[in-house]
Amino acid sequence: MASMFTCCFGCCGEGGSGHVPLKEMPTVQLDTHHMGVWGVGVATQKVNLNQVPLGRDTNSLVLRHDGSVYHNNEEKNRLPANSLPQEGDVIGITYDHVEMNLYLNGKNMHCPASGIRGTVYPVVYVDDSAILDCQFSDFYHTAPQGFEKILFEQQIF
Repeated sequence: MASMFTCCFGCCGEGGSGHVPLKEMPTVQLDTHHMGVWGVGVATQKVNLNQVPLGRDTNSLVLRHDGSVYHNNEEKNRLPANSLPQEGDVIGITYDHVEMNLYLNGKNMHCPASGIRGTVYPVVYVDDSAILDCQFSDFYHTAPQGFEKILFEQQIF
């Protein structure tokens, strides 16, 4: 079973973003409270967090609010039209160092995406008054087999 770190934060407002290093095979769940412009996925440290939407370069792989998954300014996949997240839905993200997979309210959306290389971090951005709650542990839905909460890497002296 892969391990991960524990971190919870909320994002809201205009142009907020954040990232924390990924270790092992993480699961992230987002609760959408107010729909606006938002995105969630993985990114390298080189990503420009001040330029949204992410997914325009090789440094990010993200699900955008319109259901598209972008990397290097190319649509890598798309949620089914009848499965676009609505207010109150929970979006789950898994990443196994190769492929990012998406879940809506615990259901696998079967739209994997890949292409990003190197060390990646979870990334979330919001704009246009969007509000997302992020859970990195204590998930609303059970994580898929082989995935757990994200673990912080710690150094003991």
